[in-house]
Amino acid sequence: MNANNFPIRILHVFGIMNCGGAETFIMNVYRNIDREKVQFDFIVHSQDEGYYDDEIKSLGGVKYVVPKFKGTNLIDYKKSWKFFFDTHSEYRIIHSHIRSTASIFLKIAKRQGLKTIIHSHSTSSGSGFSAYVKDLLQLPLRDIADYRFACSTEAGKWLFRKRDFNIVKNGINSEEYIYNMKSREYVREKLGLDGKFVIGHIGRFNEPKNHFFIVDIFKTIHEMDPKSALLLVGEGDLRLEVENRINELNLQSNVIFTGIRSDIPELLHAMDVFLFPSLYEGLGIVVIEAQAAGLPCVVSDTVPEEVAITDLVDFFSLRKSEKEWSEQIMKYIGYGKRLDTSEKIKKSGYEINEQVTFLEKFYLDNMVVKN
Repeated sequence: MNANNFPIRILHVFGIMNCGGAETFIMNVYRNIDREKVQFDFIVHSQDEGYYDDEIKSLGGVKYVVPKFKGTNLIDYKKSWKFFFDTHSEYRIIHSHIRSTASIFLKIAKRQGLKTIIHSHSTSSGSGFSAYVKDLLQLPLRDIADYRFACSTEAGKWLFRKRDFNIVKNGINSEEYIYNMKSREYVREKLGLDGKFVIGHIGRFNEPKNHFFIVDIFKTIHEMDPKSALLLVGEGDLRLEVENRINELNLQSNVIFTGIRSDIPELLHAMDVFLFPSLYEGLGIVVIEAQAAGLPCVVSDTVPEEVAITDLVDFFSLRKSEKEWSEQIMKYIGYGKRLDTSEKIKKSGYEINEQVTFLEKFYLDNMVVKN
């Protein structure tokens, strides 16, 4: 490959480019990869504007939209992908971060001569009939894709079973998260958190993050310590229901909703404990970020053990009561110690530059000539 072939363009597939763990990781890679050699474009399943859309454009990327799959539009869904590949011959590699319909469009991509990657970011499809349908749709993926990636061992075993896969760690820039007392004081003053014991959570308001349990835990904590506060960062479909639950419990003056924020390191500095009782996770990149900020984490035992790269993580069973969770969290009142964990992050392989090096080489080594 000579210089005239650069940059190669990699097509990433998502639902929408909002602040989920997979999206945030790929954007971390995108910011740090050599964009004179490798450029990212994105194809999504929503007409809505995503949080990262403007940044993608500023970095030289292009966003395309295909119709959302509804089951009844299978023929049109296939046609939209076939049309896309017929009119975009510049792509040689497609890297999918969604599972359910990937078995449909990766087949089409392979027929068009592309190399295909499926990337597992979870350990469950959720619950109910829709989860059953997703499980059925994704069954062929382990055989369809040319390459299989996963964010953790558990995420890989769940989707690919006995097939081989590469672990691509959800890297971060650890230097950005090193604890800073001034940023802590600034954020706490701005949010009215001075003198408060602050329990924090960062995540999309959807079923896996278990927000209602978070609220119930906080209710118990607040009964024990009226100076406690809950800081909830993110957006999602369940936010209004969570707000209603907080209002029913008369906790609204002690809970702060920040929405989607770009100052995640500073918000982590402002917290005293990070609470993460997820029902399931592929990894939980935000727990890596919390550790990088020197923040104690109380995490459900359904989160992969690989997330614990320091001694700051306490795994706790979801079978335990709200009171037991609360007592575990309350142990950190007056904790105070916020150590620089950046060297541990780097040694663990979760530094972003290591993952960028791997992916850049992988993409360049696997360029193919279309038939």
